[in-house]
Amino acid sequence: MKAIIIGGGIIGLSSAYYLKKSGWDITVIDQSDFLNNCSYGNAGYVCPSHFIPLASPGIVQQGLRWMLNPKSPFYVQPRLSWPLIDWGLKFIKSATAKHVHDSAIPLRDAGLFSQKCYEELTATPGFDFAYEHKGLLEYYLTKENAAHGHELTEKAMALGLDTVYLSAEEIQALEPQTRLNIQGGVLFKCDSHLYPNKLMKNLISWMQMNNVTLVANEQVKAIEKNNGRIAKVITAKNIYEADITIIATGSWSREVAGLINVKLPLVPGRGYSLTLENSPYKLNYPAILAEGRVAITPMDGNKIRFGGTMEITTINRPPGISRMQGILESVKKFIPEFDIPVPDIKDVWYGYRPCSPDGLPYIGRLQNISNCIVATGHAMVGLSLGAGTGKFVSELANEQTTSMDLSAFSVERFS
Repeated sequence: MKAIIIGGGIIGLSSAYYLKKSGWDITVIDQSDFLNNCSYGNAGYVCPSHFIPLASPGIVQQGLRWMLNPKSPFYVQPRLSWPLIDWGLKFIKSATAKHVHDSAIPLRDAGLFSQKCYEELTATPGFDFAYEHKGLLEYYLTKENAAHGHELTEKAMALGLDTVYLSAEEIQALEPQTRLNIQGGVLFKCDSHLYPNKLMKNLISWMQMNNVTLVANEQVKAIEKNNGRIAKVITAKNIYEADITIIATGSWSREVAGLINVKLPLVPGRGYSLTLENSPYKLNYPAILAEGRVAITPMDGNKIRFGGTMEITTINRPPGISRMQGILESVKKFIPEFDIPVPDIKDVWYGYRPCSPDGLPYIGRLQNISNCIVATGHAMVGLSLGAGTGKFVSELANEQTTSMDLSAFSVERFS
């Protein structure tokens, strides 16, 4: 049995890994060279604690307040675009307390399952991606948000996630080498982290050693259907045929799905990060700066990564150094000793996260195309849910009962 996977990020490669292990002949087609997609520059969190989707109460009003600030952590580039307008209307409709409540359990379950997959993967020969299960801290700069932290702790505990609220003094004791300017925070003991660059290189090496065909620098131009099935996947260079096709093209998934007349509400959300090696700035635990929506991750022994922003924009819009400047200014507010100069734009990593309107991924078979599976739309938890999503894709392809109920992630839920 042959499978074509369109997309060489963490979702595509994880799908290839599990499908190959179950006996499939795999070809992965990537429009770039597999070496610098969105899976590389993220914070590296494997975080069941992220059970609140991007579409949540208050985010619309907050986003409007941030619209004129070039350094803000959430920004939508105004433009006349029907796909963006359609996405925005669906996003506003989804940003309700009921949606947050309904999303919590499936996001938690997917996060815990994916974490289990990563733990199994890190114990597999040939895989060493600096995986650490030590938890994730969320810092609060203001007393108002510290009070919100207590509520978040209660919600996490109600979901069975190992979580504790800590005072500023208790967090400072965990980071004795670095003075913190915070009012308190939450320790999500349930979370872990890894070094994405090593993970991706491990997966690529495994593919090469296990006869997975990796096709670089080929963009899919057309997809032919016949009798309710995908018959051919066509690039500018080749024509591919397989028994099943997986669309895992991240922020390009709306366009690829459009080739088979499937409407997939999705926009690219650009994030930025800066990684320092052998930095004098040290943290023992990964941390989220709540008010700044910034992630800081010590990783791989000698590195520390600063990342953030959700910039809803076009893929061809040049990156803005002001976003990175905003990230570093937020870091300075929380950790005054971290005096990091704004780098040249060439030293800043940026990538595009695929964002669905309700903040939930799309994972499932298409109803009217029996041999097509879609796995995309993971927004800021693509790395976190990557291994688990790959396993789900394998289960769907093999017509097995999936390890959890995927109905919340239905591909055609907006149809």
